[in-house]
Amino acid sequence: MKHIAIIGAGPAGLMAAEAAIEAGAQVSIYDAMPSVARKFLMAGKSGLNISHSEEAALFRSRYRAPGSRLHEMIAAFGPGDVERWMNGLGIESFTGSSGRVFPATMKASPLLRAWLARLREGGARIHVRHRWQGWDEAGALVFQAPDGEVRLKPDAVILALGGASWSRLGSDGAWAELLAEKGVELAPFQPSNCGFEVAWSKRLLDGFEGAPLKGVKLSAGQQAGQGDVVITRRGIESGALYPLSADLLRQIEETGSAQLKVDLLPDVDMDGLRRRLAAANPKDSSSNRLRKAARLERTKIALVNEIARGAPPADAGDLAAFLKALPVRIDAPAPMDEAISTAGGVSWDALDERLMLKALPGVYCAGEMVDWDAPTGGYLLTACLAMGRAVGKAAAAS
Repeated sequence: MKHIAIIGAGPAGLMAAEAAIEAGAQVSIYDAMPSVARKFLMAGKSGLNISHSEEAALFRSRYRAPGSRLHEMIAAFGPGDVERWMNGLGIESFTGSSGRVFPATMKASPLLRAWLARLREGGARIHVRHRWQGWDEAGALVFQAPDGEVRLKPDAVILALGGASWSRLGSDGAWAELLAEKGVELAPFQPSNCGFEVAWSKRLLDGFEGAPLKGVKLSAGQQAGQGDVVITRRGIESGALYPLSADLLRQIEETGSAQLKVDLLPDVDMDGLRRRLAAANPKDSSSNRLRKAARLERTKIALVNEIARGAPPADAGDLAAFLKALPVRIDAPAPMDEAISTAGGVSWDALDERLMLKALPGVYCAGEMVDWDAPTGGYLLTACLAMGRAVGKAAAAS
């Protein structure tokens, strides 16, 4: 029986283990943390969005990765498969009004408990507090464990070590140096699905730090998002901002900063807003005009004054255009360790069609440690599960 060592016990690693067991392999899972799937559990604290119900081609278009390999893996194990897999573990699913798919319990912990029980029933051996140190001179895997050093030579290795954010949960990107030493091509890590830094004035922060901008539309490049945005001491944070992160990061890399357009009144058309502003009492102050005619609440008025430096356009047409596309200068992403996910990692050119490292035969990679990206909304988890399933089968068959 083939013995496969899986390093990393997040969703990609656990799904790789399941697929390998189904293919008849013996599986040992190693994780550096005291317990498994910590980031997965954290993601499920406020409702585990595990997939999305939108049409298949649209779903696959959400991913940024070269070539067709990732799309093919998701086509082979997509949202419907994720739901059926979850149902097979005794966890019912439901689809929210946004199309996002959740376990009926809304939590990750019942799903994880059922999953681990099935893996153990299948013979999986799980070793926690085993930090991978690389390979020794003889090609054996080396782990630092509570009782000392552990070395082993499995028939195949699957690396599912995560990206470089949320290091306290185990995803620290430290594995990159170990692979670089072996000649594996890597792309630099970048934060994704993250907040961004804005140089707010002291006046704005004193009055509105932590306040939400409700129901705004955000745009950058070809991407847009809509929802609430929170003004933070560092800048801005919002799930509505996450789909724009790749475009904002590209602008920052190219020019040193980026411009985010904020539509403060997405449900009001430009002409209607212009007419309302033109009909305002000419004796009204600028703030009263924004409050009465534009019907903006205090936080939005404060943001307008912040961006306009206290002097918004006086002309009704110019002011309407300003409110529909408020330009916010973005200086930098929030620190990478605070990002929901990261892009970068193992280059696709470093992997063959089965996701085996060309420089290290018998070693496969899956999940966020490979250089792909996607917004939140169930896309990240679905891809990790799909990649794990693909490499588990490939490793068992090789």
